[in-house]
Amino acid sequence: MKSPIQNKVNTIFIHVSNLEQSVAWYCDLLGQDFDLATVSRPVYNLQVNQEVGITLDAGPLGTEKNIKALEYPLFNFHTEDIDAAYDYLKELNYEIADEIIRFDDLSFFTVKDPDQHIIMICTG
Repeated sequence: MKSPIQNKVNTIFIHVSNLEQSVAWYCDLLGQDFDLATVSRPVYNLQVNQEVGITLDAGPLGTEKNIKALEYPLFNFHTEDIDAAYDYLKELNYEIADEIIRFDDLSFFTVKDPDQHIIMICTG
């Protein structure tokens, strides 16, 4: 039987404890405009330039998620300039988890979001 499941990622769900705080953090990270007056639970969809969506999910109103962050990155955001990306996040006072690591064809560093999820910023 052929699988009805396609070999593509559709949406990345990032589970968050405070939707408004996370919307501000991720929108600032990506340089996106946002209006907190339009943010309402349970989810907020970030603007992305590809087929894969990113949804911040705080759950239904009246519930509270007990977030347990992983010890490794959930995914990465791409950059063409690792140093500019690092400097930008330092200016935002974001928590840098790991400093820049450089290889011949790849450089990356990690940052923690408000729920302590580790996000990789990566070239290559």
